[in-house]
Amino acid sequence: MSTAVAGTNYLNYPKGLKSWLFTLDHKRIGMLYFFSILFFFLVGGIFALLIRLELMTPGFTIMGPDTYNKVFTYHGTVMVFMVIIPMIPAAMGNFILPMMLGAKDVAFPRLNLASYYVYLFGAMVALATLFFKGVDTGWTFYAPYSTRTGSAAGMMVMAAFIMGFSSIFTGINFIATIHKLRAPGQTWTRLPLFLWALYATSVIQVLATPVLALTLVLLALERVFGIGIFDPALGGDPVLFQHFFWFYSHPAVYIMILPAMGVISEVITVFSRKNIFGYKAMAVATFGIALVAFIVWGHHMFVSGQSHTANFVFSFLTMFVAIPTGVKVFSWVATLYKGSISFYAPMLYALAFLFVFTIGGLTGVVLATLATDVHLTDTYYVVAHFHYVMVGGTLMAFMAAVHYWFPKFFGRMYAEAPARVSWFLIFLGFNVTFLPQFIAGSRGMPRRYYDYVPEFTWLNQLSTIGSWLIALGFVIAAVYLAYALFKGPKAPANPWNSRTLEWESESPPPVENFSHDPVVRHGPYDYHWEAK
Repeated sequence: MSTAVAGTNYLNYPKGLKSWLFTLDHKRIGMLYFFSILFFFLVGGIFALLIRLELMTPGFTIMGPDTYNKVFTYHGTVMVFMVIIPMIPAAMGNFILPMMLGAKDVAFPRLNLASYYVYLFGAMVALATLFFKGVDTGWTFYAPYSTRTGSAAGMMVMAAFIMGFSSIFTGINFIATIHKLRAPGQTWTRLPLFLWALYATSVIQVLATPVLALTLVLLALERVFGIGIFDPALGGDPVLFQHFFWFYSHPAVYIMILPAMGVISEVITVFSRKNIFGYKAMAVATFGIALVAFIVWGHHMFVSGQSHTANFVFSFLTMFVAIPTGVKVFSWVATLYKGSISFYAPMLYALAFLFVFTIGGLTGVVLATLATDVHLTDTYYVVAHFHYVMVGGTLMAFMAAVHYWFPKFFGRMYAEAPARVSWFLIFLGFNVTFLPQFIAGSRGMPRRYYDYVPEFTWLNQLSTIGSWLIALGFVIAAVYLAYALFKGPKAPANPWNSRTLEWESESPPPVENFSHDPVVRHGPYDYHWEAK
């Protein structure tokens, strides 16, 4: 029996700040993650703009080399650990996953709230390092520099260690929820692909994150007590740190991208008005990507001095990522084929994802090839590839998710015209920013350098102009979404005519998600019944 009163929803019942700070409602926790991530995205974006402004011209522009090293460290650390990793699983997943299952909440509501505060505490510790000399190691914290530097690297390492527990808690919660709280009739073959993606992501979080935690503990022990683990001056091995770090951080790439792929599967099928092409193959491909993620970490280390045999094996295995990824891309394109496509904002971002992620994937094959990787390692080609996969992929999918589920989150509709202008600026700006970096990297411009030779000036100026276009696009998005939040027209329960369970609830949902007990009688993408 519902504890809420008539006419209330999760946003207004119960009332008061305390009810939000101590809530066990998965929807409110999702919103806490959502707005926290948006704040850290703003912080990381400001650091990115400062980087691009400094690189507008060779030599000194707005900051010196030491400040520059700290700025790009904070940009990477904030964006990876505080934004892109939790962006879709923690924010979107927390809100949508139980509703897609027809459940009232996640399996462990208190653990869910704890995961948010662990994340927030770790993020606050990370930002607090700004007031303790800052950090200049880069987001990878490579030893032995990170154990020797006089900056607050130890404090930042501890922050990353803390935030790792948030990922583990969330992963455990999602796995248990999907196993135990599915609605009657919702068999495994009727799960939406977004849930398959979150399930695979959760497995990676639970298995890979402890490796990073242990690595950071070893790094802290060496820094504080001088134990020789990674520092060759103390009898350690710096390459060992790289193995440990990338054993986590390559699967972390898929913690970022698999949920994004799940979002794209939802959006493309809804706005194409077609069943997803190859549902079972898509589900299997999701786990294929997750499996391969654990055995290819060495491709980050082709020039680290590891054996030629290891290089060959890691290069060969990396090529296998293209198979399940190709299955997904083919399925999305086949779903679009002869579909009744509606070019609303979520669909535009999904199409942008297809474009930029495909470029990111193909350039990844180039980097997996030994002969080319030796030339391109530590150049801007790697920076461009990384951003096309992580930012262009995950961020485009996040924006698709925001626009797709905005009516469900807040019960309001946004204006389509400014949404399309914003999409165009972000898409154009992204490509203007990072396409020139492929050219600069292939010509030998090293990444992370404060300065560069004059021949790269025009490419860097293009990149900087592109970053301004991206920023303008996000400012426009913030304005029209904020307006819609307070003044937008009320949203119907199912404005997109979607078939997954969350759209059977009111918008915004009541406290207990559904006014009835959902029963699943069809697949999640069963659109054939609609007469056109």
